[in-house]
Amino acid sequence: MKIALAGAGAFGEKHLDALKQIDGVEVVTLISHDLDVTRAIADRYGIANATTELGDALADPSVDAVILCTPTPIHAQQAIACMDAGKHVMVEIPVADSLADAEAVLAKQQETGLVCMVGHTRRFNPSHQYVHNKIKAGELNIQQMDVQTYFFRRKNINAKGEPRSWTDHLLWHHAAHTVDLFAYQAGPIVQAHAMQGPIHPELGIAMDMSIQLKAESGAICTLSLSFNNDGPLGTFFRYIGDNGTWIARYDDLVNGKEEPVDVSKVDVSMNGIELQDREFVAAIREGREPNGSVAQVIPCYRILGQLEAQLQSS
Repeated sequence: MKIALAGAGAFGEKHLDALKQIDGVEVVTLISHDLDVTRAIADRYGIANATTELGDALADPSVDAVILCTPTPIHAQQAIACMDAGKHVMVEIPVADSLADAEAVLAKQQETGLVCMVGHTRRFNPSHQYVHNKIKAGELNIQQMDVQTYFFRRKNINAKGEPRSWTDHLLWHHAAHTVDLFAYQAGPIVQAHAMQGPIHPELGIAMDMSIQLKAESGAICTLSLSFNNDGPLGTFFRYIGDNGTWIARYDDLVNGKEEPVDVSKVDVSMNGIELQDREFVAAIREGREPNGSVAQVIPCYRILGQLEAQLQSS
């Protein structure tokens, strides 16, 4: 399978590392905005073609699929362009920064029948898979999730601390991880409420946010998000169940007493990005819907749309 990857930033490189672990997969084209940097990264990974234009890859009949790790504001239009060109596509989270754009991507997928997957990596992290497997087996019911998503980003910088040309968003990006995961673990969301702190005078976004969710099952979720946190960074999930408590930190898991839980046998890798990419490739090869398809995650974006409307009216 020949893949083109667009976006040679922090997460683009995570995907390049992951794709090297999958048999029969070759990244044939790397696309990013700076040609010299793109060529240097392409050379390092043994990628034949480097370009600044996504259209070059879409015009190449040998390209089977595209992975988009590009700025959030262009995710939807690029995903639609990929499917219009007959390419399967995985869009890094979020699929869009508006509900209308997310719905447009879903409509295009339904029109074309191509695989369109969104990078909701929490579905694939071994830590969250471990909990999900207990739920599926009837061994656990989630009563509450308490989630903290904390960064220190008072400027437009990416995960590597480098400048970026667009503004990240607590609601449409970082909250999307947890809103989708809560529904994945506890069932459909029936109530959602949000509050936000002051708007940053330069970035134009709220730097602090609080979200409360309730699932059809009765489970609740409290999500705190901040770009002002000068301390441990990342997202930390506490699962409070009817017969146990677990704390997930990316691919690692401990119980409520901070005792490590062995999740090394949950899947073929301990790398959530690799597992996500494996699912994308497998879905294309097997002609099936992937876990994390745009159809499966669209309820998350509909909730985000509701929350945005609340915040704008308050």
